[in-house]
Amino acid sequence: MASLWKIGTNLTKLTKFNINTIANCKNVLKFTRKNATATLNSNVSITNNRKIGLWLAGCSGMVAGAVVLGGVTRLTESGLSMVDWQLIKDMVPPKNEQEWLEEFEKYKQFPEWKYLNKDRQMTLEQFKFIFYMEWGHRMWGRLTGLVFLLPAAYFWKKGYFNSGMKKRVGIFSILLGFQGFLGWYMVKSGLNEPEKQTEVPRVSQYRLAAHLGSAFLLYVGFLWSSLTHLLPNQNLAPMNAKQLRSITMRSHNLLALIFTTALAGAFVAGLDAGLVYNSFPKFADRWIPTDLWAIEPKWKNFFENPTMVQFQHRMLGMGTLAAIGLYAFSMRRVNISPRARLALNTLVGMSFVQVGLGIATLLYYVPTHLGALHQSGSLALLSFGIWLATELKRIPKI
Repeated sequence: MASLWKIGTNLTKLTKFNINTIANCKNVLKFTRKNATATLNSNVSITNNRKIGLWLAGCSGMVAGAVVLGGVTRLTESGLSMVDWQLIKDMVPPKNEQEWLEEFEKYKQFPEWKYLNKDRQMTLEQFKFIFYMEWGHRMWGRLTGLVFLLPAAYFWKKGYFNSGMKKRVGIFSILLGFQGFLGWYMVKSGLNEPEKQTEVPRVSQYRLAAHLGSAFLLYVGFLWSSLTHLLPNQNLAPMNAKQLRSITMRSHNLLALIFTTALAGAFVAGLDAGLVYNSFPKFADRWIPTDLWAIEPKWKNFFENPTMVQFQHRMLGMGTLAAIGLYAFSMRRVNISPRARLALNTLVGMSFVQVGLGIATLLYYVPTHLGALHQSGSLALLSFGIWLATELKRIPKI
């Protein structure tokens, strides 16, 4: 009997051991499955972020292309060649000689032909060139809308967007639509009869600045969101919260200054103010022109007097260069990431290039290639500023 009791006791212990072992195995399997799921979800999130980031980078590139193409369209005096706006019909240019002649006759009813190109004896072939420039700019704008909207709809349906990104997509959609409206609103201002027949027909500088400013805002939104999704995290040493707030705010101030200088450039373009004083650093033989306040009331000089408009753009450009230089000097001993340091150095370098392009554009009487490069330079400068601000935002604070 004792032997049977001992055998029974051992069997009970063995059964309990097996039950405990099975339970432990289940716990291990649950833990492993949980970690595997977390890792898989993390990998999926990283992949989705990369897709969204690349899409937004493509959108920012499309907007940059539209800005550059728009600048070339203006510099070649092509912006008023299409005298109406039709969403679908505009997409197909004239297909034969008869249609081209009809389009040319429509163009001849408007001020640019009457007061400018009629005296230049513009030919049909020359008209075709300016027409295709404006048509290309419009088609690029519509293609930008498709590049944004189609992937946005796909990502939204697949659940790639969080609540914050959904709000941004909504804002980007509104800005894109508003940008298209502003483009035609701007062109329409140049199709009206000028107040004086001696004036060169041109679009309103106010509407041009609004159109360019809206494009820049859209570009900033796309690029900032793209970098947020694409740039990998770095192991960075934390920084004092007060110091971090200070250097971040000053980087944002630089962005505001770059943006303001670009908007001032839009007024220069709208008034052809780059052709008023083509000397540097003086204005002809003076440091300060005598006709800065030629218009009444005085406030209009900042927006309608070509001399004042060129003067303030010059001062803003040199002020931006100085502000970037001083910021970089103040950051020389601040411990920031290598990527942030690279962004800062490229910002400094690009600021010198941009000022050099501006001076060259002025001295050579605004040739098309230099004017387009100078406008592209403002986008590049803004891009490096955004990159720097994005990198600074990633630094942990204590």
